[in-house]
Amino acid sequence: MKLKLDENWTTKNNGYDLNSAEVERYISVLPTASQLNHAKKPFYCFVHFGMNTSTGREWGNGTETVDDFRIVRIQPEQWVKSIKASGASGLILTCKHHDGFCLWNTGTTDFNIMKSAFAEDLVKLVSDECKKQGIDFGVYLSPWDMHEKTYATERYNDFFCRQLTELLTNYGDIFEVWFDGAKGAEAKAFNYDWERYYKIVRTLQPGANISICGPDIRWVGNEAGQARESEYCVVPEFLTKAETIEKNSQQTLSDAERLLKITSKDEDLGSRKVLSKNAYLTWYPAEVDVSIRKGWFASSENASSVKSSKKLFDIYLNSVGNNSFLLLNVPPNDMGVISKKETKVLRNLGKKIKSINENPVYEMNFGELKKKDGYIEFKFDSPKKLSYCVLRENIEKSQRVEKFDLYLLKPNGKYKKAFAGTVIGMRKIIKLKGEAIGALLIIRQSRSVPDLSLIGFYE
Repeated sequence: MKLKLDENWTTKNNGYDLNSAEVERYISVLPTASQLNHAKKPFYCFVHFGMNTSTGREWGNGTETVDDFRIVRIQPEQWVKSIKASGASGLILTCKHHDGFCLWNTGTTDFNIMKSAFAEDLVKLVSDECKKQGIDFGVYLSPWDMHEKTYATERYNDFFCRQLTELLTNYGDIFEVWFDGAKGAEAKAFNYDWERYYKIVRTLQPGANISICGPDIRWVGNEAGQARESEYCVVPEFLTKAETIEKNSQQTLSDAERLLKITSKDEDLGSRKVLSKNAYLTWYPAEVDVSIRKGWFASSENASSVKSSKKLFDIYLNSVGNNSFLLLNVPPNDMGVISKKETKVLRNLGKKIKSINENPVYEMNFGELKKKDGYIEFKFDSPKKLSYCVLRENIEKSQRVEKFDLYLLKPNGKYKKAFAGTVIGMRKIIKLKGEAIGALLIIRQSRSVPDLSLIGFYE
């Protein structure tokens, strides 16, 4: 096998500039402090729960009343325990979905859970439980509101800002604020005051990242649990504009099926070809949102559609293991609990995630590579049955690696190509198979000198 060791970032760099003013422009784009913190906790869960859980719908219809919320027993302790067992680091609660029903003690509307038979502040119960069990808490607040009469008037922006202020003031630290771009086709035309919303978040929760219709974390573009083959963090700044997200988000209930289909239309968001045509760039990593069952809210109709732990683990490898965040939706049912089936799946998922780096063969923080490191050889003390290789870049110096090859040295002394990759970024998890007595990593192409915070091999 011809390894072509002389074709690496220190020599040909795959035909691209290693250092130039344009390359410097790309690598000058860096994550914020809150984005850096987020990268350390790349997997967390969505909890869709509310009026739709009680009525058995996916979307409300704007005619619901507080009496339609008939759930009187809810167990946040069980929610958090189940989610924590999956290996997730946080929970984002749908504090208000499109139907406008609020799950907290709000002063903005009587259409809230305090006026229902449950009569308790569920946001407080969940946030307190997250703190007690040691996971992060985040909030989802739908800008589109079917119930509120002031919607589509300037007064609604004031209304929404009051709701946002309540959520960001009364429930401790918030790690993520999730703004949904979905809006029904029948909704009145209305421009949300995004900059005002963002200012409130930055002021009240400076450590929180604003996601989807926000400038910190972008929607991956589908709800099928798929990241792109090359998922870049450095992308054109125009992608942060909320109007773009709204246009491409779910516009009707039937659009949910469309979002399960992946097209190649926007496959390339961050190559040199794309970046060279855009004057303004930003650090904007992808978040893969997917539900554990068919549908975002639990109902009797989708109870049998729960994904297996194997399927969820594959999604984890394709998202967290592919330079993205994973937001897994786990909806409690109308009994106020996450079902036994889903609880078991989450527990098994947690075991699979933990197994990735449970048995290290080799781990090293390489830092900035040197000219002699066009390729890096590894020799193990004995034959190892490898299961994973994990690579991480030092993203404090941006995202640099654009192309690499990984070979395994087999017990017969011959190299076998195990993986051909492009970007690494926050984290690349490569599934391996078979015995090896060593390995060879060749970085073929990079934006300036590669800087690797981790190279790890695991049995």
